[in-house]
Amino acid sequence: MSYVEDVTASSDWAAVAAGEHHDPHSVLGAHPHTDATDRTVTVIRARRPLATTVAAVFRDGTRLELHHTAHGIWEAQHEGGPVPYRLATAYGEDEETISEDPYRHVPTLGDIDLHLIAEGRHERLWEVLGAHPRVHDGENGVAFAVWAPNATAVRVVGDHNGWNGDAHAMRSMGVSGIWELFIPGVTVGTTYKFEIRTRDGAWIFKADPMAQAAQVPPETASVVAQSTYAWSDGAWMTRRAATHAVAQPLSVYEVHLGSWRAGLGYRDAADQLIAHVTDAGFTHVEFMPLAEHPFGGSWGYQVSGYYAPTSRFGSPDDLRYLIDRLHQAGIGVLLDWVPGHFPKDAFALARFDGQPLYEHPDPRRGEHQDWGTLIFDYGRPEVRGFLVANALYWLQEFHIDGLRVDAVASMLYLDYSRNDGEWEPNIHGGRENLEAIRFLQEVNATAYRLHPGVLMIAEESTSFPGVTAPTDHAGLGFGFKWNMGWMNDSLQYIERDPVYRAHHEGEMTFSFVYAFGENYLLPISHDEVVHGKGSLLAKMPGDHWHKLANVRAYLAYMWGHPGKKLLFMGQEFGQLAEWSESRELDWWLLEQPSHAQLQDFVGQLNHTYRAQSPLWERDNDGSCFSRLGAPTWDPNIIAFERRDAHGGRVVVISNFAGVERTGYRLSLPREGVWHEILNTDAAEYGGRGSGNLGMVVARSGDDGSAVSTITLPALSTIWLRHESDPHVPTVSHG
Repeated sequence: MSYVEDVTASSDWAAVAAGEHHDPHSVLGAHPHTDATDRTVTVIRARRPLATTVAAVFRDGTRLELHHTAHGIWEAQHEGGPVPYRLATAYGEDEETISEDPYRHVPTLGDIDLHLIAEGRHERLWEVLGAHPRVHDGENGVAFAVWAPNATAVRVVGDHNGWNGDAHAMRSMGVSGIWELFIPGVTVGTTYKFEIRTRDGAWIFKADPMAQAAQVPPETASVVAQSTYAWSDGAWMTRRAATHAVAQPLSVYEVHLGSWRAGLGYRDAADQLIAHVTDAGFTHVEFMPLAEHPFGGSWGYQVSGYYAPTSRFGSPDDLRYLIDRLHQAGIGVLLDWVPGHFPKDAFALARFDGQPLYEHPDPRRGEHQDWGTLIFDYGRPEVRGFLVANALYWLQEFHIDGLRVDAVASMLYLDYSRNDGEWEPNIHGGRENLEAIRFLQEVNATAYRLHPGVLMIAEESTSFPGVTAPTDHAGLGFGFKWNMGWMNDSLQYIERDPVYRAHHEGEMTFSFVYAFGENYLLPISHDEVVHGKGSLLAKMPGDHWHKLANVRAYLAYMWGHPGKKLLFMGQEFGQLAEWSESRELDWWLLEQPSHAQLQDFVGQLNHTYRAQSPLWERDNDGSCFSRLGAPTWDPNIIAFERRDAHGGRVVVISNFAGVERTGYRLSLPREGVWHEILNTDAAEYGGRGSGNLGMVVARSGDDGSAVSTITLPALSTIWLRHESDPHVPTVSHG
């Protein structure tokens, strides 16, 4: 039996013809072999159902006519080894068309790639999986690759083939579970999906998990993308790499891009956002999740495309432009990242190849009942590698300065939001998710190793030990942790009528006990101004004037407290209404002087904070913090000192009572002149203008203390900076 006859008789023949074979390249394309006379000959085989004629056209112009055998497959052989060719095909009386044959190409992934993927350690995974325009074997096209180990066949469908994948079945790359196909002629902008045949024979359509662009929702196809952006932020990136963030000022403006100002895309937002953030004095912008997500009401926290910036606001290069512009303006960019769960939408990651793949197969570990989402299988190397590489992708490809990792507590505990009997202990009988812990340690260690100067920030709401401890000291390795305890306690306090605050002083000061146990960031985030909680201004007691005074006093206390800062958009000018992602902020409020004054105050607050190194240089050093109170004690008055490494001192004093305190005696850390560098009651901010005429003098008392007499306006915070000049005026002001 001849070679051709042998293949024709193969039981795989019909499967190849139907696009259902796991390795169509083993039949289609060019196949050299030795004939009975020891000559090297090559069989060329092509699938062209309903064709009238098919020929292989070689680069020198010669032709090899192919003959139909069965099931729409044509073949012929020529002497010698494989050489490049194209296929000339005619249908009926139509003219012949020339096209490339995807099955003549060798794989676009190498053995090292496959090994690293299987180990979960391919740190540039986005460069080998997904859809990549490239020149391969001398032809322009797109290399497609996808991980689907439970599939029995995979096809590429899209604009290029009329969404019929019969002619573009992918080849299995063996035990790796990777499927691969290079398709000549496909270009940037082509929409596509993977058509996956499950173990039970059903075909399902899935968006590419590694797609770097996607259609605008509610459409769900992936889009072939290729960046042509040229960055201009080299100076920023160089400075960032040499910066130790813990010892720097960090004041973050949290933004939901779709509702900051309506109708703005990535490029449109650049000028307006830069101007606003610069005036407000924030060091960084933090964007709520920008990875593609099907439902806008999830705010981006239910991700369907981890490698695709949402197309709602433009292209991936448009996002690069926005980040580049922010960097050039001296503004850092943080991004919310959601590795804790993903939605069940049928087109995305859920049961990707017909079986649990990205999600843990045990629903006790693989599903969030409360959220209606699925949980990643952190113990599976390929899934862990998918997530680690995704963090690196945003840092590398988009120059993101840091990732705020969402819902870390839900990842750390197996019993998170579960009743008894609804969770399974770990191998030691405990409640900790050991696989998730190892994943978090790996992603943090890898991010800091490859991108020094970035910030990895945990939204973690429990007392889990060592969140910001180094991984080589058994910590999780984050750079910062959100201080949720401070947030909850302080908001509970400030919402009270000042009459009752004296009985709850501990809600504002308990945080001093643990403030240096982690590298903390103090957040007033989007979560605190939705779902009936009201805006920050609306939380405050009293009439409009008193609400504004409370906000100013609270923010100045927060900015003086140890830890970095985060404020959600709109709170800087006193947004009245609760935030909704469906409408833009109430910018018209700035037409009212009191709200414009609040925005001016926040700008001055940030600029003064950044200029005073005692307020940020030693945020994690308890030896540079002291609580103040003697000789007078009042539970409504909270005072403390912050120090830097060079002798700089700033005292923060808050009077949360509704009445002014004149003649208040307070022992300051040093005698001499203390300049009043911030007073939230200043008339320019909308206050009553009460204060200390710009300075306070501390004189040495009989007991050696440096006692001052201070005026503390009602509902106010003042900052005092010690002057090194030993001269003390003979007359004390205030």
